[in-house]
Amino acid sequence: MKIDKSVLTISGIGAVLASLCCLSPLILVMVGLASVGFAASLSDVFYGTYRWLFRLGGFLFLLVALFFYFRKQGICTLDQYKRKRNKVINTVLIALVSFVIGYVIFLYVIVEWIGKLYGIW
Repeated sequence: MKIDKSVLTISGIGAVLASLCCLSPLILVMVGLASVGFAASLSDVFYGTYRWLFRLGGFLFLLVALFFYFRKQGICTLDQYKRKRNKVINTVLIALVSFVIGYVIFLYVIVEWIGKLYGIW
């Protein structure tokens, strides 16, 4: 099965949206709209209290984007889904795995490294 690059793009965007709990304070510091102390406290609040909402938002984006992706591919009814069930299941599994891997690598490696570089955490 050939992997469509748009599925990986959708998963990447979802991973970035799920990572906004720590990415948004970092962006505020990089743009110059916040101090390092404010960004550190904002990051503590976002990651400590609201991280599940950010993760849920990224996951919901992934589900909605996959719904529209399959609609664009011509899979609109249950009969069409039954005919292409293996393709749908494989695509969803690839999207979920790439979402989780992308989230872990982006948040816990890239954002963490940049945050330490700026002295936020």
